[in-house]
Amino acid sequence: MVKILNNSYTVESQTLDSVFSYWQRDGNSIPWRCLFVLPGWLNAWWKCFGQNFDLYLLSIGHKDRTIGIAPLQKKDDTVRLIGDKSVCDNLDFIVAPEKASVFFQQLIKYLQKDGIKRLELEPVRSDSLVFTRLLPVADEIGCKISYECNDMSFELALPESWDAYLDMLTGKERHEIRRKLRRLNEAGRVTYRLVEESDSVQKEMEKFFMLFGSNRPDKAVFMTDKMNAFFRYLAETLTEARILKLFFLELEGKAIAAVMCFDYQSTLYLYNNGYDNRFSSLSVGVLSKVLSIKKSIQSGKRTYDFLKGSEDYKQRLGGQPVQLYRCLVELT
Repeated sequence: MVKILNNSYTVESQTLDSVFSYWQRDGNSIPWRCLFVLPGWLNAWWKCFGQNFDLYLLSIGHKDRTIGIAPLQKKDDTVRLIGDKSVCDNLDFIVAPEKASVFFQQLIKYLQKDGIKRLELEPVRSDSLVFTRLLPVADEIGCKISYECNDMSFELALPESWDAYLDMLTGKERHEIRRKLRRLNEAGRVTYRLVEESDSVQKEMEKFFMLFGSNRPDKAVFMTDKMNAFFRYLAETLTEARILKLFFLELEGKAIAAVMCFDYQSTLYLYNNGYDNRFSSLSVGVLSKVLSIKKSIQSGKRTYDFLKGSEDYKQRLGGQPVQLYRCLVELT
């Protein structure tokens, strides 16, 4: 359904399939900067967790050109970005940067006319379109805005070589990484294997689930049947998009640790990991992450994103903090 906002702007309700088709189309006019609102991710989340919400997926156009997409879900008179902070490390709108201000002006106008009273947006990065463009527009229009930093993410600007990366670390941490890698290699034949082909990913995901739940009880509790289905569906869709990178650290041919990563644009994202607790003395948990950093450097990535959470290892491995916010816009 298309609604005219004024003589030149339109808003149109979309389906997840139509947004997916638009994303696949060559020459689409808007960049998907945020990994967690890619159509495959939206589909996976909605299929597994969207039962209690109404889809409120909108596109805004100007003179036959789409200038932005609002991936929203609705409950009563409140809308939120599709997703949630338990599985989506940050969220955002999908907008042509040069059209961001007018996109948010038109979006707010439409939401007000449609009886929406609140926009609740989390988690969003400090450099997101929500924080840098939506909030100023909403404030200028006269909406009441508020925000609070409620979490932290960490990311690492990658150098051109592994040795340069090690030189970035403190002397103590550099020594520890080399010592731990040496001890691991002394324990037997070590391989670090990448799985990324669709015909093997689903089978290898079984190993990932086993390792995911084996080292911490809280991870086993986290991986409910619904969460398991989400991970499987996400792995399937992002494998098709050539984004999933599943790494296994193996000792004498046996998988002892795994990291689930996403390779998108110039960044490798560390999404989740697990390891066999029987090999904890060999530091296989942290080494499986260290080796994924090495792989990202070798493949020419510019950024390694540790994602949400303030675990100590992220800073020790060179991660720099990025604040995450919860933002509220009162539209009435």
